[in-house]
Amino acid sequence: MPDHTLTIRPGHPDFLDLPWHLPLSEWQDPRLIDLPKGISRHEVRFLEYDRGIYVVKEMPLEAARRDYSVLSVLEEVNTLAVVPVGLVENRVPSPQREASAALITEYLEYSFSFRELLEGPGFGIRRNQMLDAFAGLLVELHIAGCFWGDCSLSNVLYRFDAQAVDTIMVDAETAFIVDRLSDGQREEDLQIMIQNVAGGMADIASHQGGELDHADLWLGEDIAKRYHSLWAEIAHVDVISPDERHKIQDRVKHLNELGFEVKEVDLRPTMSGGRLQVEIKPASRNFHARRLRQLTGLDVSEWQAWQLLSDLYYFQGNLCNDQQCHNPIAAIEWRARVFEPMVERLRGIEGISNPIQAFCDVLHHRYVKSIDADRDIGTEAALTDWLVNGRPGYKLDQASG
Repeated sequence: MPDHTLTIRPGHPDFLDLPWHLPLSEWQDPRLIDLPKGISRHEVRFLEYDRGIYVVKEMPLEAARRDYSVLSVLEEVNTLAVVPVGLVENRVPSPQREASAALITEYLEYSFSFRELLEGPGFGIRRNQMLDAFAGLLVELHIAGCFWGDCSLSNVLYRFDAQAVDTIMVDAETAFIVDRLSDGQREEDLQIMIQNVAGGMADIASHQGGELDHADLWLGEDIAKRYHSLWAEIAHVDVISPDERHKIQDRVKHLNELGFEVKEVDLRPTMSGGRLQVEIKPASRNFHARRLRQLTGLDVSEWQAWQLLSDLYYFQGNLCNDQQCHNPIAAIEWRARVFEPMVERLRGIEGISNPIQAFCDVLHHRYVKSIDADRDIGTEAALTDWLVNGRPGYKLDQASG
């Protein structure tokens, strides 16, 4: 039996109780659980521990090392990718064999694969959100200097995020990270994505018994167009005069509204002098999540944070009067008096497994109904109407993962 080695990050089980000398397909461990999963070229199993659910993927040694390394870097820069937990090496004598190594990652709660979506209700009203999210993930990765090399429908997980969608990278075995990708590298990555997505859509059409002519083979082209539009929006260089420096803050604010944090602002005089070139370098797309965490200590996804911040400001506005329109502890009061009680109520309703997402859907429902009524209807009335009308926006089976 080879002397396998485990590299495990702090805060997780040691996984020493598992039969690493056996292929994953032969495991009979009581910790194994069945969960929905997408198509993978590798054997994948799920394990349940007291600290949570973990995903184990069997891979050749070098592929596993690269996957673990890239995912670790992406976690450091807060880019949307699964969280690496451990790496198991030297499971069999030959590092080229499929079972020679294994990657352990955290299970992504409330996520689902592209195939699950299409075999269920389909795109529906979420189509544009899904495609925007897919393009946004590629933009985030390229900002981080990550060349994916195998972006496909099968290598992404999806998760509802308030009224938006998250896309999360789950396979980095072909990826690499540099300080800055060239335009040629970005375009190469996009072309790989377009080809892979077309192949994935053809496979889905075949699996569903449809004709190839009816498959959405141009889906990747649509994603690429959205990518180019977003990239142009965040990467263009402004030229301003000295008395237009307020435009710098306007540009930063706009990027923040898109969810991007700003890493640097480069100011350079133009060749002719008298004007400035302004290049703003974005970072990860978690501006609202970080802001909510600072104010309340809550750790949620980006667009859930945007929705919850809106409710915090709504709550703070209702506290205001002529004498006091600034309450320094409003965020703490909002969490104690609004957020926690509402989440607890929603958690107790049958069919709601993700109460934070449900709360965000209630808040969106309040906004829509208030617009219709031309007045603020309030959260309690919005909740009642949301429940009576079948919980619009909430995916009833999202507990399935």
